[in-house]
Amino acid sequence: MSDPTVLDKTFHFIMKQMVATGQAPHYTEIAKELGVSMEEGRQTLRELYSKRVAGWLAPGTDFIASFAPFNNQPTQFRITIDGRQKWFGQ
Repeated sequence: MSDPTVLDKTFHFIMKQMVATGQAPHYTEIAKELGVSMEEGRQTLRELYSKRVAGWLAPGTDFIASFAPFNNQPTQFRITIDGRQKWFGQ
């Protein structure tokens, strides 16, 4: 098996944060996790979305709005697990 790429690591970190906290990380958190500059973290996030990851950034920003199957903003699709509702679906 080949080593994970930077985009693989970025995807995994975002998904892990969404599951753990119900909130998407900011690109500065991604940069810290990857051990790169904030600008490199921002560019990596943009590159991940350019590869057609299922989701989108908030228009005109570098904030994660949606990362399938989760939405970072409240929607009518509430996800509850073990009696805790801290997630929203797309």
